[in-house]
Amino acid sequence: MTVTVGAPSTNGAAAPADGAAPADGPLPLSLLVGAWLLDRAGRPATATPPTTATPPTTATPPTAVAAAPTVAMVTVAAGAGPADCATLGARLHAEAGDEPWALLVMGDGSACRGQKSPGYDDPRARAYDDGVATALAGADVDALLDLDPTLSTELLVAGRAPWQVLAGAAAAAGRPWRGRVSYHDAPYGVTYLVATWAPA
Repeated sequence: MTVTVGAPSTNGAAAPADGAAPADGPLPLSLLVGAWLLDRAGRPATATPPTTATPPTTATPPTAVAAAPTVAMVTVAAGAGPADCATLGARLHAEAGDEPWALLVMGDGSACRGQKSPGYDDPRARAYDDGVATALAGADVDALLDLDPTLSTELLVAGRAPWQVLAGAAAAAGRPWRGRVSYHDAPYGVTYLVATWAPA
C-alpha cells in the first residue's frame, strides 16, 4: 500500500495528492484512523499463475503478483466551500483515470444532540442529521452539495466538507449511484453515520 498525504492548500481545498509534500510529524487523527481502517480491510495481493507451460526439467518461474493499490490520503479544510469541495472530488475522480477507484470519506454529523453533547442541545441538529442520512441513503449528490457551511459550523458538523467532496467525485463519474445507510445514531450527543455508495 502506497500512501500519499495531501496537505491543505491556501484556498481551503486540499492540495493535489500527486506531488503533495508529505506531512511533517504525525498524521492528523482523521488520516491516522483512515490508514488503520484501510490496513484492517486490506487483502493480500492476488497471485497470477504463469502464462506459459513449464517443461518438467525447467524450474517454475516466479509467480506474478498483482501490484498493491495506491492509496491517496487527502485532507480538506473544514471551512472549504461547497464549490471547492466538489472541485476536489472531481479531481480525485479524474486522477483515477480508467482504473477502479473508491473513496473512504470520514466526518461526523452534528455534535449538538442533547444537553451532554459537546455543543449542548440544539433543536436544529436532529433535522440536519436526518437530512444528511436521507441524502446518503439516496445517493443524493445535490442534497449533499446544498448543505449550508454556516449552519454546519454552528452545529459542530465535521463531515460537511468531506461529504461534499464525495458528492463532487460521484457527480464527475457521470453515472447513477445507489446508497445504503447501515448506521445512524448519536451516542454521547454526536451523530455518526455509516453509509455505502455503489454504482446503480
